[in-house]
Amino acid sequence: MSSLLNQIVLPPNNGNKAWEDPSFFRWRKRDSHVPLHCHESVEGSLKYWFERNKVDVLTSKAAIWDDGAIAKALDCAANWVKNLPFVRSLSGNWKFFLASKPSTVPPEFCNNLYEDSSWDTIPVPSNWQMHGFDRPIYTNVVYPFQLNPPKVPDANPTGCYRTFFHLPTEWKSRRIFLHFEAVDSSFFAWVNGHSVGYSQDSRLPAEFEITDFCHPCGSEERNCLAVQVMRWSDGSYLEDQDHWWLSGIHRDVLLFSKPKVFIADYFFKSNLTADFSSADIQVEVKIDNSTVNIDNSFVTAKDKFIENFTIEAEIFDTGSWYGSNEPVNLLATSMAHLKMIHSVDYVLGFVGYRLKGEMQKPKLWTAEHPNLYTLVIILKDAAGHIVDCESCQVGIRQITKAPKQLLVNGQPVMIRGVNRHEHHPRLGKTNLEPCMVQDLVLMKQNNINAVRNSHYPQHQRWYELCDLFGMYMIDEANIETHGFHLSPNVRHPTMEPCWASSMLDRVIGMVERDKNHSCIIAWSLGNEASYGPNHSALAGWIRGKDPSRFIHYEGGGARTPSTDIVCPMYMRVWDMVKIAEDPAELRPLILCEYSHSMGNSTGNIHEYWEAIDSTFGLQGGFIWDWVDQGLLKEGVDGSKHWAYGGDFGDTPNDLNFCLNGLTWPDRTPHPAMHEVKFVYQPIKVSLKEGTMKITNTHFFDTTEALEFQWKVHGDGVELGSGNLSIHNVEPQKSFDIKWTVGPWYAIWSTSDAAEIFLSITVLLKHSTRWAETGHVVSTSQILLPAKQEIVPHIIKGKDAAFFTEVLDDTIHIKNQNLWEIQFNKTTGTIESWKVDGVLVMCKGTMPCFWRAPIDNDKGGEAESYLSKWKGAKMNDLVFITESCVAQNLTDNLVKIAVVYLGMPNDLKSDASNVLYKVNFVYSIYGSGDVILDCQVKPTSSLPPFPRVGVEFHLDKSMDLVKWYGRGPFECYPDRKAAAHVGMYELDVSRMHVPYIAPGECSGRADVRWVTFQNKDGHGIYASIYGGAPPMQMNASYYGTAELERATHNEELVKGDNIEVHLDHKHMGIGGDDSWSPCVHEKYLVPTTDYSFKIRFSPVYASTSGHSIYKTQFLEN
Repeated sequence: MSSLLNQIVLPPNNGNKAWEDPSFFRWRKRDSHVPLHCHESVEGSLKYWFERNKVDVLTSKAAIWDDGAIAKALDCAANWVKNLPFVRSLSGNWKFFLASKPSTVPPEFCNNLYEDSSWDTIPVPSNWQMHGFDRPIYTNVVYPFQLNPPKVPDANPTGCYRTFFHLPTEWKSRRIFLHFEAVDSSFFAWVNGHSVGYSQDSRLPAEFEITDFCHPCGSEERNCLAVQVMRWSDGSYLEDQDHWWLSGIHRDVLLFSKPKVFIADYFFKSNLTADFSSADIQVEVKIDNSTVNIDNSFVTAKDKFIENFTIEAEIFDTGSWYGSNEPVNLLATSMAHLKMIHSVDYVLGFVGYRLKGEMQKPKLWTAEHPNLYTLVIILKDAAGHIVDCESCQVGIRQITKAPKQLLVNGQPVMIRGVNRHEHHPRLGKTNLEPCMVQDLVLMKQNNINAVRNSHYPQHQRWYELCDLFGMYMIDEANIETHGFHLSPNVRHPTMEPCWASSMLDRVIGMVERDKNHSCIIAWSLGNEASYGPNHSALAGWIRGKDPSRFIHYEGGGARTPSTDIVCPMYMRVWDMVKIAEDPAELRPLILCEYSHSMGNSTGNIHEYWEAIDSTFGLQGGFIWDWVDQGLLKEGVDGSKHWAYGGDFGDTPNDLNFCLNGLTWPDRTPHPAMHEVKFVYQPIKVSLKEGTMKITNTHFFDTTEALEFQWKVHGDGVELGSGNLSIHNVEPQKSFDIKWTVGPWYAIWSTSDAAEIFLSITVLLKHSTRWAETGHVVSTSQILLPAKQEIVPHIIKGKDAAFFTEVLDDTIHIKNQNLWEIQFNKTTGTIESWKVDGVLVMCKGTMPCFWRAPIDNDKGGEAESYLSKWKGAKMNDLVFITESCVAQNLTDNLVKIAVVYLGMPNDLKSDASNVLYKVNFVYSIYGSGDVILDCQVKPTSSLPPFPRVGVEFHLDKSMDLVKWYGRGPFECYPDRKAAAHVGMYELDVSRMHVPYIAPGECSGRADVRWVTFQNKDGHGIYASIYGGAPPMQMNASYYGTAELERATHNEELVKGDNIEVHLDHKHMGIGGDDSWSPCVHEKYLVPTTDYSFKIRFSPVYASTSGHSIYKTQFLEN
């Protein structure tokens, strides 16, 4: 029979292609089960978890994102099996050959004596494309091959792997198993030339028994393991996720040994009483006794297995192991003993045994309090000797349903989530423990409490870490068929019976592997795979297997009978609210994807959370997504940079659509992360009708572990600070205080500042697993009431006299050696401005209405903002100087009026093509102050503008920027809630935000004043004036044209000067999605007339922006 199967299945014995048959996806592959550790004793299992749980914020500091990660991956693989005497990692450097297709695989390469000395070596685990073989391919929707299911291209790169291993003497008389944690996309394996089996599913384990194929334990003869991996298989049609197509053995390969009879699987369940004071605990245990002769058939009157073996289970308090420097007696921390029920339930299809017990006053697991216990299951023989021992971490918690709510331990927890792909810029899909820990540390530090595994089961250690750190999780099956949407004539897999078993296998594999993880609150049937009867089957199986969790599935409109959560993606705020208010919809709405964070994005997110926080039935969502999926690529000059779709010559590709993260590939946070942290923060502060309300939005945590600090700023200057003593605020409760009785009131009452802001900062009193003492949890800033009306001060012409000279086309204005301005009458611009003889401005102010397009400007094809801007020819304007008139030339005031006509460059010869008429009036005073009065009159047919403002260029030495406005990080009109108003200082180079694909960036919102100075303090000041609202400010060595030209950040070329933009209005950046025009209306810049004023002044070492600004106001 075996030889017949070999002929049918294995290449190259016949023309049959197993990897093109959707009904054939596993052969000799063992049933899915929880991870097995094969402990030798109870104490050994406890010691294993005692060491394994020693991960915290310090671990994250060892994360490596460059070439050093290759060796680190092998270290991690070895470390993950440390202290497991019956588990070995086979990870290391293997022999490797890449064939162009399966039919060109070297014959007999699976045999021990095959000569492989000429082959390359490759680290396992890895993706072969990350080591110079083949090429990575990035697509979002379209398949990278012709859609012709189940056929795949004949040109199907096929990786051939070989390695050798010995079996230790201690494993003698035990069964041997070969375990691949994940291989992309399908593979055959051989041991010593014997076919082991075949598997598909690139994100779940494949396990085979190899006992009969190995040389004896302790033998000096080497065992040869050979693996043939196909890049494409019919399984690839189910794996069309929005990420890089990468191939190979990308997770660890393990050997483990078990006794003849062993614990093969187990399922931990807990059921809490109504008051959560006790838990009934049940563990279902599956025993593998297939190699021994025990008659345990259905007709047997007595369970023969129980006559020879017993099963026990014990639960230990993991949390009590730490916090003391004294040695811990791990065995003494037992909390519950579970007894076996002598019955086998065939009716429910569970062939195994049940153990039951009870725990009083359990410490419950939540993301806020991730309390864990260690479950140990022991198999003993009739003499009481331990035969086998397994263990895992478990949390006691309860997921239940209520109308429009998902409840965790009775509370409707808010999902402040993010989607996470497995992505390493150097390794691809291979995982490092410190890198996973860094992801979790960053998530927790930024108030993220939930993760959706997009869009496949991830490395098993990820789940252990989420249990440990406290992270709600949606675990998602490795099913996505997005590309079928482009070919409606092709029958969809979810409608086809021949795909049903393959889809179900993926769901079963996920649930069976991950079922004991407390972090998982919902199972997902996959992503963007339409909806049909196969999904109904998947949901039905899960509901029968594990009714304790929710089912999630967005396909088919996010409201099908196969989902317990209304889980739309990128739904607009008003549509969410409409569903939540529908009395017929009793399911909670949790956005499975929202706030598409592509490049300079994540605008409007505060509006989502204003709705979520105030609307019953809305329970949060998962941002798309966590990390920019850029890959590290070496350029022609040897330098490394982040690459995206098409950079490897991959066709087809979706360019930079893989760059949607809140972090760069090396996990440096984008500026948008500040906004996410702010809208997700658990402590919220508001001021209304004289009462300051401090709200604790936690569901289980009080504020006992938090410290509150206050600080008051007047016009940007710190006036006072201190600790704020408040009562301990219970979860979901508030503390009210009249702001006039706070410790800041005396400061406010005596200050003459025009604006006084109160900031409340909430910090950790003590270190946690994910943060150190003093970590900032929440920040809030409140504008305190104005004490009196502040009216703008109007500069008058009685200031110091100066010299004015008109020579040909130049107006030369000078005040001794203090400052000097040269004005060009032909262009109507300032040609130069010197302060103390130092060149400050080298190219004067011009109108500006254009920005370097960001990704969200480009989305929507013909309806995109960019398409409409280009259609109106707004992208290539020239400003013709219609007139430049010196209206006033006196000893202490010069007025110059300039009229510009903004016209398309290719139509500038026709006066009828004017898009903008702009009037500038410069009032130049003896003090050096220049007031620029701007009047903008656009053509009414234009679409909304990118910006309305002025642009000028400073000498590159003016690189120290100080401003009073929002900051210190990049912020825009629709993404500024987290940016406090204050005085900040940065050099120009540090203001640049290096988005991988350049565009508009580096802006700062609500700027009152700004100075640009050189190292000696010489420079220029600019501010709002005459009642104008705060400005949007930008300063960069990279001009707008350069940001628009470059396709990668490393291509940017610094200009010879600093380009500055001061915008009266700047359009929002959007973020609801990146494929439609989605900036909310209030953040658009409509086509209408605009009027604003800007004040410029020279700055010296003895002056400051703050002091100049203060002269602008008079108390009324």
